[in-house]
Amino acid sequence: MSASLKERLVARAREEGFSGTGICAPDAVPEAAGRLARFVEEGRHGQMSWMAERMEWRGAAAALWPEARSVVMLAEVYTPETDPREALKARDRGAVSVYAQGKDYHDLVKRRLKRLGRWLLDEARRDGIEGAGIKVFVDTAPVMEKPLAQAAGLGWQGKHTNLLSRDLGSWFFLGSIFTTLDLPKDKAEVDHCGSCRACLDACPTAAFPAPGQLDARRCISYLTIEHRGPVDEGLRGLMGNRIYGCDDCLAACPWNKFAVEAREIGYAARVGNPPLAELAALDDAAFRARFSGSPIKRIGRDRMVRNVLYAIGNSADPALLSVALGLKGDADPAVADAARWAAARLDAI
Repeated sequence: MSASLKERLVARAREEGFSGTGICAPDAVPEAAGRLARFVEEGRHGQMSWMAERMEWRGAAAALWPEARSVVMLAEVYTPETDPREALKARDRGAVSVYAQGKDYHDLVKRRLKRLGRWLLDEARRDGIEGAGIKVFVDTAPVMEKPLAQAAGLGWQGKHTNLLSRDLGSWFFLGSIFTTLDLPKDKAEVDHCGSCRACLDACPTAAFPAPGQLDARRCISYLTIEHRGPVDEGLRGLMGNRIYGCDDCLAACPWNKFAVEAREIGYAARVGNPPLAELAALDDAAFRARFSGSPIKRIGRDRMVRNVLYAIGNSADPALLSVALGLKGDADPAVADAARWAAARLDAI
């Protein structure tokens, strides 16, 4: 396979808006299956049953599509303009994770991946290669993107298990193009964290049992997005005003001094950090209208209002007591439980 096709691919990916491109073999991370199995066996995936399902595919990219010969991993930057931890100081407002502040990244990244994939097939035909195929994935398929991205040289998995890059920092999405084309592979990246443990120390709920290990059941991103029903009372007080996701471990990373500016205007903040009282008043229709086109929409009104009530309980703001009291009879049991908890916390002030 001519290296020139790869060179053209990297250049085209940059034109499409991707900030980093790397290529690995589908079987480049044979250890991933064992790590995933241990994670699930220990129950650290919590209620994310989809992680346990199709583990054969998730643990081995080669099994997902046996005909694939290359995995093109791409990074798309969404670096925030300000430190997201500043939002934690406004306790009467909800803190929303940076990646969810703008338009849904699934749609934006997949659109670019499809364009790039079609271009790749066209270029292959121009090079006399017929019958090549592609499949594109963004987060929703059983693909272990971070280990593959490290194998492709895009970065390395830090002690917080997220991907870091010496060129991009840590604020970037990952997408992948699986292809039957046998493209030249990149050298895997190595760990550059050294003795630093800033991300581990920054976690409000101590969700990292050890460097490079995550217990999702204690992770605020998991608790606010994936977890259904009431959150353990021992964790609620540690969630602060975080109502969708958590950026603390990412924001604490010193490698962010190399973070580059986001190129996609769609990632610009439009959700902001809304008043808790305003969000608590949303019914289902109002919630869907407010968060249309946002990844936040996927958690639904009930889970969002549950999160908002935990934030209200942590606000130490007596003015929000009436908001909590007004939701004690909510039809959703988790919302009603959160309202009672929040009211009890505020009433005790």
